[in-house]
Amino acid sequence: MNNLLRRTITGIVFIVLIMGAILADQQIFSLLFLFITILGLWEFYTLVESDTIRPNKLAGTLTGAFIFSSNAFIALGIASYQLLLFGFLLIFFIFLLELYRKKPNPFTNISYTFLGIIYVAVPFSLLNYFPNPTFCDTFPYNKNYILGFFYLVWVYETCAYVIGTILGKTRLFKSVSPNKSWEGMIGGGIFALTAAWVISNFHTDIAPVNWMVIALIVIAFGTYGDLFESLLKRSNNAKDSGRILPGHGGILDRFDGMLFAAPFVFVYLLLIT
Repeated sequence: MNNLLRRTITGIVFIVLIMGAILADQQIFSLLFLFITILGLWEFYTLVESDTIRPNKLAGTLTGAFIFSSNAFIALGIASYQLLLFGFLLIFFIFLLELYRKKPNPFTNISYTFLGIIYVAVPFSLLNYFPNPTFCDTFPYNKNYILGFFYLVWVYETCAYVIGTILGKTRLFKSVSPNKSWEGMIGGGIFALTAAWVISNFHTDIAPVNWMVIALIVIAFGTYGDLFESLLKRSNNAKDSGRILPGHGGILDRFDGMLFAAPFVFVYLLLIT
Protein backbone atom coordinates (compact mmCIF):
# COMPACT_ATOMS: atom_id res chain seq x y z
CA MET A 1 0.00 0.00 0.00
CA ASN A 2 1.56 3.32 -1.07
CA ASN A 3 1.87 6.27 1.30
CA LEU A 4 -0.88 8.35 -0.36
CA LEU A 5 -3.42 5.53 0.02
CA ARG A 6 -2.41 4.96 3.66
CA ARG A 7 -2.66 8.67 4.30
CA THR A 8 -6.11 8.86 2.70
CA ILE A 9 -7.53 5.87 4.60
CA THR A 10 -6.10 7.08 7.91
CA GLY A 11 -7.45 10.58 7.28
CA ILE A 12 -10.96 9.30 6.55
CA VAL A 13 -11.02 7.09 9.66
CA PHE A 14 -9.63 9.94 11.72
CA ILE A 15 -12.27 12.43 10.52
CA VAL A 16 -15.13 9.95 10.97
CA LEU A 17 -13.98 9.19 14.52
CA ILE A 18 -13.80 12.84 15.56
CA MET A 19 -17.03 13.86 13.82
CA GLY A 20 -18.82 10.87 15.33
CA ALA A 21 -17.66 11.88 18.81
CA ILE A 22 -18.74 15.51 18.30
CA LEU A 23 -22.15 14.54 16.92
CA ALA A 24 -22.75 11.97 19.68
CA ASP A 25 -22.40 14.19 22.76
CA GLN A 26 -19.87 16.22 24.71
CA GLN A 27 -18.99 13.39 27.11
CA ILE A 28 -17.85 11.12 24.27
CA PHE A 29 -15.97 14.00 22.64
CA SER A 30 -14.16 14.74 25.91
CA LEU A 31 -13.29 11.08 26.47
CA LEU A 32 -11.85 10.80 22.97
CA PHE A 33 -9.73 13.91 23.38
CA LEU A 34 -8.57 12.88 26.84
CA PHE A 35 -7.13 9.78 25.16
CA ILE A 36 -5.64 11.90 22.36
CA THR A 37 -4.14 14.31 24.92
CA ILE A 38 -2.44 11.45 26.78
CA LEU A 39 -1.06 10.03 23.53
CA GLY A 40 0.11 13.47 22.41
CA LEU A 41 1.90 14.20 25.68
CA TRP A 42 3.68 10.85 25.74
CA GLU A 43 4.64 11.31 22.09
CA PHE A 44 6.04 14.79 22.79
CA TYR A 45 8.14 13.60 25.72
CA THR A 46 9.41 10.62 23.74
CA LEU A 47 10.33 12.92 20.85
CA VAL A 48 12.39 15.37 22.93
CA GLU A 49 13.96 12.76 25.21
CA SER A 50 17.72 12.31 24.78
CA ASP A 51 20.88 11.71 26.79
CA THR A 52 20.83 15.32 28.01
CA ILE A 53 17.05 15.91 28.14
CA ARG A 54 14.97 13.72 30.44
CA PRO A 55 11.49 15.19 30.91
CA ASN A 56 9.38 13.60 33.61
CA LYS A 57 7.14 11.72 31.18
CA LEU A 58 4.83 10.18 33.77
CA ALA A 59 4.34 13.31 35.88
CA GLY A 60 3.90 15.52 32.80
CA THR A 61 1.39 13.15 31.21
CA LEU A 62 -0.63 12.73 34.41
CA THR A 63 -0.65 16.49 35.04
CA GLY A 64 -1.75 17.18 31.48
CA ALA A 65 -4.45 14.52 31.72
CA PHE A 66 -5.70 16.09 34.96
CA ILE A 67 -5.76 19.57 33.41
CA PHE A 68 -7.78 18.24 30.46
CA SER A 69 -10.14 16.23 32.70
CA SER A 70 -10.75 19.09 35.13
CA ASN A 71 -11.63 21.45 32.28
CA ALA A 72 -13.91 18.77 30.79
CA PHE A 73 -15.72 18.35 34.11
CA ILE A 74 -16.16 22.12 34.42
CA ALA A 75 -17.40 22.44 30.82
CA LEU A 76 -19.86 19.59 31.44
CA GLY A 77 -21.14 21.25 34.61
CA ILE A 78 -19.97 18.34 36.79
CA ALA A 79 -17.41 20.32 38.81
CA SER A 80 -16.71 23.94 39.78
CA TYR A 81 -13.73 26.06 38.81
CA GLN A 82 -12.09 25.29 42.18
CA LEU A 83 -11.05 21.95 40.68
CA LEU A 84 -8.47 23.79 38.58
CA LEU A 85 -6.60 24.72 41.76
CA PHE A 86 -5.48 21.11 42.17
CA GLY A 87 -3.76 21.42 38.81
CA PHE A 88 -1.48 24.08 40.30
CA LEU A 89 -0.51 21.65 43.04
CA LEU A 90 0.40 18.98 40.49
CA ILE A 91 2.54 21.52 38.64
CA PHE A 92 4.56 22.18 41.80
CA PHE A 93 4.97 18.44 42.35
CA ILE A 94 6.96 18.38 39.09
CA PHE A 95 9.54 20.61 40.80
CA LEU A 96 9.58 18.38 43.87
CA LEU A 97 9.87 15.13 41.93
CA GLU A 98 12.89 16.41 40.02
CA LEU A 99 14.78 16.58 43.33
CA TYR A 100 14.50 12.80 43.65
CA ARG A 101 15.04 11.77 40.03
CA LYS A 102 18.79 12.48 40.07
CA LYS A 103 18.88 13.08 36.31
CA PRO A 104 21.35 15.40 34.54
CA ASN A 105 20.19 18.93 33.68
CA PRO A 106 17.23 19.04 36.09
CA PHE A 107 16.01 22.50 35.07
CA THR A 108 16.08 21.54 31.41
CA ASN A 109 14.02 18.47 32.31
CA ILE A 110 11.52 20.61 34.21
CA SER A 111 11.29 23.07 31.31
CA TYR A 112 10.54 20.37 28.75
CA THR A 113 8.02 18.75 31.09
CA PHE A 114 6.15 22.07 31.35
CA LEU A 115 6.49 22.71 27.62
CA GLY A 116 4.62 19.49 26.88
CA ILE A 117 1.76 20.53 29.17
CA ILE A 118 1.51 24.01 27.66
CA TYR A 119 1.93 22.90 24.06
CA VAL A 120 -0.31 19.82 24.12
CA ALA A 121 -2.63 19.68 27.15
CA VAL A 122 -3.73 23.33 27.31
CA PRO A 123 -4.97 23.69 23.69
CA PHE A 124 -6.77 20.33 23.83
CA SER A 125 -8.35 21.35 27.15
CA LEU A 126 -9.78 24.53 25.62
CA LEU A 127 -11.71 22.46 23.06
CA ASN A 128 -14.02 21.43 25.91
CA TYR A 129 -15.38 25.00 26.02
CA PHE A 130 -16.02 25.44 22.30
CA PRO A 131 -19.62 24.13 22.53
CA ASN A 132 -20.30 26.69 25.30
CA PRO A 133 -17.90 29.64 24.96
CA THR A 134 -20.16 31.91 27.02
CA PHE A 135 -19.82 29.64 30.09
CA CYS A 136 -23.60 29.78 30.55
CA ASP A 137 -24.97 27.11 32.92
CA THR A 138 -28.09 26.65 30.81
CA PHE A 139 -26.33 26.78 27.45
CA PRO A 140 -27.15 23.64 25.42
CA TYR A 141 -24.45 21.51 23.80
CA ASN A 142 -23.78 23.46 20.62
CA LYS A 143 -21.92 21.41 18.04
CA ASN A 144 -21.64 24.20 15.49
CA TYR A 145 -18.54 25.99 16.79
CA ILE A 146 -16.44 22.88 17.28
CA LEU A 147 -17.59 21.30 14.02
CA GLY A 148 -16.94 24.49 12.08
CA PHE A 149 -13.51 24.84 13.63
CA PHE A 150 -12.46 21.32 12.69
CA TYR A 151 -13.92 21.68 9.18
CA LEU A 152 -11.80 24.77 8.59
CA VAL A 153 -8.64 23.15 9.97
CA TRP A 154 -9.12 20.05 7.82
CA VAL A 155 -9.95 22.00 4.65
CA TYR A 156 -6.99 24.33 5.09
CA GLU A 157 -4.44 21.63 5.90
CA THR A 158 -5.63 19.22 3.20
CA CYS A 159 -5.81 21.82 0.44
CA ALA A 160 -2.50 23.43 1.46
CA TYR A 161 -0.83 19.99 1.32
CA VAL A 162 -2.31 19.07 -2.07
CA ILE A 163 -1.73 22.45 -3.72
CA GLY A 164 1.72 22.75 -2.19
CA THR A 165 2.64 19.30 -3.50
CA ILE A 166 1.46 20.11 -7.03
CA LEU A 167 2.33 23.79 -7.41
CA GLY A 168 4.66 24.62 -4.53
CA LYS A 169 7.85 26.39 -5.63
CA THR A 170 8.36 29.34 -3.30
CA ARG A 171 9.51 28.16 0.11
CA LEU A 172 7.54 29.60 3.04
CA PHE A 173 10.16 29.09 5.76
CA LYS A 174 13.03 27.15 4.23
CA SER A 175 15.24 27.06 7.34
CA VAL A 176 12.49 25.29 9.31
CA SER A 177 10.46 23.37 6.74
CA PRO A 178 11.78 22.95 3.20
CA ASN A 179 8.48 21.49 1.97
CA LYS A 180 6.08 24.26 3.02
CA SER A 181 5.34 26.74 0.25
CA TRP A 182 3.58 30.07 -0.20
CA GLU A 183 1.54 28.51 -2.99
CA GLY A 184 0.25 25.85 -0.62
CA MET A 185 -0.58 28.37 2.09
CA ILE A 186 -2.37 30.75 -0.27
CA GLY A 187 -4.25 27.97 -2.05
CA GLY A 188 -5.26 26.35 1.23
CA GLY A 189 -6.28 29.75 2.55
CA ILE A 190 -8.58 30.41 -0.41
CA PHE A 191 -10.29 27.07 0.11
CA ALA A 192 -10.56 27.68 3.86
CA LEU A 193 -12.22 31.08 3.32
CA THR A 194 -14.59 29.51 0.81
CA ALA A 195 -15.39 26.79 3.34
CA ALA A 196 -16.04 29.47 5.98
CA TRP A 197 -18.60 31.10 3.69
CA VAL A 198 -20.29 27.73 3.09
CA ILE A 199 -20.30 26.95 6.84
CA SER A 200 -21.84 30.36 7.61
CA ASN A 201 -24.89 29.38 5.52
CA PHE A 202 -25.53 26.33 7.70
CA HIS A 203 -24.23 27.35 11.13
CA THR A 204 -25.86 30.73 11.63
CA ASP A 205 -25.13 31.12 15.34
CA ILE A 206 -22.58 33.80 14.44
CA ALA A 207 -22.36 36.20 11.51
CA PRO A 208 -20.64 35.15 8.26
CA VAL A 209 -17.88 37.72 8.84
CA ASN A 210 -17.01 35.96 12.11
CA TRP A 211 -16.62 32.63 10.33
CA MET A 212 -14.29 34.41 7.90
CA VAL A 213 -12.22 35.77 10.80
CA ILE A 214 -12.05 32.30 12.35
CA ALA A 215 -10.82 30.96 9.00
CA LEU A 216 -8.12 33.65 8.91
CA ILE A 217 -7.05 32.66 12.43
CA VAL A 218 -6.86 29.03 11.34
CA ILE A 219 -4.80 29.98 8.27
CA ALA A 220 -2.34 32.15 10.20
CA PHE A 221 -1.88 30.20 13.41
CA GLY A 222 -2.43 26.81 11.82
CA THR A 223 0.55 27.61 9.60
CA TYR A 224 2.64 28.69 12.58
CA GLY A 225 1.65 25.52 14.42
CA ASP A 226 2.83 23.44 11.47
CA LEU A 227 6.11 25.36 11.33
CA PHE A 228 6.68 25.05 15.08
CA GLU A 229 6.19 21.30 14.94
CA SER A 230 8.60 21.13 12.00
CA LEU A 231 11.12 23.06 14.11
CA LEU A 232 10.52 20.66 16.98
CA LYS A 233 11.17 17.62 14.78
CA ARG A 234 14.16 19.22 13.08
CA SER A 235 15.67 20.05 16.48
CA ASN A 236 15.34 16.40 17.45
CA ASN A 237 16.39 14.91 14.08
CA ALA A 238 13.00 13.27 13.54
CA LYS A 239 10.96 12.95 10.35
CA ASP A 240 7.67 12.40 12.19
CA SER A 241 6.61 12.95 15.79
CA GLY A 242 5.43 9.33 16.00
CA ARG A 243 4.05 6.39 14.06
CA ILE A 244 0.60 5.87 15.50
CA LEU A 245 -1.20 7.25 12.40
CA PRO A 246 -0.14 5.43 9.19
CA GLY A 247 0.73 7.89 6.44
CA HIS A 248 0.48 10.88 8.80
CA GLY A 249 3.04 10.11 11.51
CA GLY A 250 2.05 10.88 15.06
CA ILE A 251 -0.59 12.75 17.04
CA LEU A 252 1.42 15.98 16.91
CA ASP A 253 1.82 15.65 13.14
CA ARG A 254 -1.95 15.49 12.76
CA PHE A 255 -2.88 18.19 15.29
CA ASP A 256 0.04 20.62 14.92
CA GLY A 257 -2.00 23.38 13.27
CA MET A 258 -4.99 22.89 15.56
CA LEU A 259 -2.85 23.15 18.70
CA PHE A 260 -1.79 26.69 17.78
CA ALA A 261 -5.12 27.82 16.31
CA ALA A 262 -7.42 26.56 19.09
CA PRO A 263 -6.46 29.09 21.82
CA PHE A 264 -6.83 32.05 19.44
CA VAL A 265 -10.17 30.84 18.06
CA PHE A 266 -11.39 30.22 21.61
CA VAL A 267 -10.53 33.78 22.68
CA TYR A 268 -12.25 35.13 19.57
CA LEU A 269 -15.39 33.14 20.38
CA LEU A 270 -15.30 34.61 23.89
CA LEU A 271 -15.29 38.10 22.39
CA ILE A 272 -18.17 37.60 19.94
CA THR A 273 -20.62 35.37 21.86
